[in-house]
Amino acid sequence: MLKEFHDLFIDGAWVAPESGRTESVINPANEEIIGIAPVASCGDVSRAIQAARTAFDDGPWPRMSVRERSAVMIRMADVLEKRQEELVELNVAESGSTRIGAQTFQTSIPIAHFRDMAERVLLKYPMEEPMAPVFGGGIGQGVISREPFGVAALVSAYNFPLYLNLMKLAPALAAGCTTVLKPAPTTPLEAFILGEVADEAGLPPGVLNIVSGDIEAGVELSTNPRVDVVSFTGSEIVGRKVLEQAAPTLKKVILELGGKSANIISDDADLHRALGSVVRDTILHAGQGCAFLTRTLVHRSRIDELTELVTAALAAVKVGDPAATDTGMGPLGSAAQRAKVEELIAIGVDEGATIAVGGGRPAGLDKGFYIEPTLFVDVDNSMTIAQREFFGPVGVIIPFDTDDEAVRIANDSEYGLAGGVWAKDPVRAYAIAKRLRTGYVTVNGGGGGLSPHGPFGGYKQSGLGRERGDAGLEEFLQTKTIAWGVASG
Repeated sequence: MLKEFHDLFIDGAWVAPESGRTESVINPANEEIIGIAPVASCGDVSRAIQAARTAFDDGPWPRMSVRERSAVMIRMADVLEKRQEELVELNVAESGSTRIGAQTFQTSIPIAHFRDMAERVLLKYPMEEPMAPVFGGGIGQGVISREPFGVAALVSAYNFPLYLNLMKLAPALAAGCTTVLKPAPTTPLEAFILGEVADEAGLPPGVLNIVSGDIEAGVELSTNPRVDVVSFTGSEIVGRKVLEQAAPTLKKVILELGGKSANIISDDADLHRALGSVVRDTILHAGQGCAFLTRTLVHRSRIDELTELVTAALAAVKVGDPAATDTGMGPLGSAAQRAKVEELIAIGVDEGATIAVGGGRPAGLDKGFYIEPTLFVDVDNSMTIAQREFFGPVGVIIPFDTDDEAVRIANDSEYGLAGGVWAKDPVRAYAIAKRLRTGYVTVNGGGGGLSPHGPFGGYKQSGLGRERGDAGLEEFLQTKTIAWGVASG
């Protein structure tokens, strides 16, 4: 079934793009057209920004009470839940996610996070709190007021469309900001569904505007002086450009970028439990996740055993049509992404690493952007494949001899987004986790990385700022001190 959106969503209405241009949306599993999306010009984006600006400066949303905003967002969550099965089907076709991935990571989890922001975080967060009296030349009191930042440009990536859109939209709306959402050009359809959701839930006009387009649309969002904050998810290369483009107008910039995260497996770890995390982070959504643990650091005494287990598990993964219930891994998002992964695999071989399993295109899949789950061994951390992000189903195994060496290797990266530690002694594992220069770490498979309460974001080249929970809400708030005198000397 073709899903067609010919219009942009601006100021609460569906508006034709200036040029009348549309682009086809391709199913990465079979290269068939599954949708149509409009293409916004700079003028269209400017109109969307102005709608958000007017809604912020003159509209009701920033001036609503916390409970009023929460009620609207809860209605949006209700509509999203009502349409979840439709979103699952669209996600499978649009992103190439397996059905189980679409049902969990791609839809139910982000909808639950959106609801949590509306029901828990927003209602408990103090938007005003009193300051203690101060004494000096007199007595003074006051309040610390937290206010919406303003117009927020939300730019998301292609790999988890609904998840990324909602992770940005939830805190921005909760804070009282008005927004312009720009999805990735290859996965725009789920974003336009949010326009329909906003309509049904009664979100005031101009609070959510949705534009799709390419580079020029993104540049307009990053440079336009009427935008106050930019939240971007994507590669660190583009993230740096967003930061540069926003600098002349001193916009606040939130960046969620790449990762090359390490999974440390100690000499006494339960390999069969750790195996699940190694395999999952290789094949989940064909490895297209910035926080996946794609560098497996294994104590030298266990490396042969783990390599054998991982190789067998990856070789058994069924690659193919993501709509089939027994498919273990679907395609990459585009031909360009597959070409990048294949180039890095070739570099790994040229630099002396060994392919233990995979490395090519699956037999019999002539249509679609597929590649085999792949594992490299004989890898040194200085190699390109240990330093650069594949964003594909490729993992590397690297040996270490001591905990200190494992920490050194893990931190020897320009990224710092995630990490994992496996050790029989949880105190030992926790001590290692504390030393990792990353935004979050799981210990012995702990699932805190998916909690709506745990801040998500990176160190170093992995980004700026945090998403989710209290920390995510704070990114879209300004802090103001209002003080007054009680008595004077």
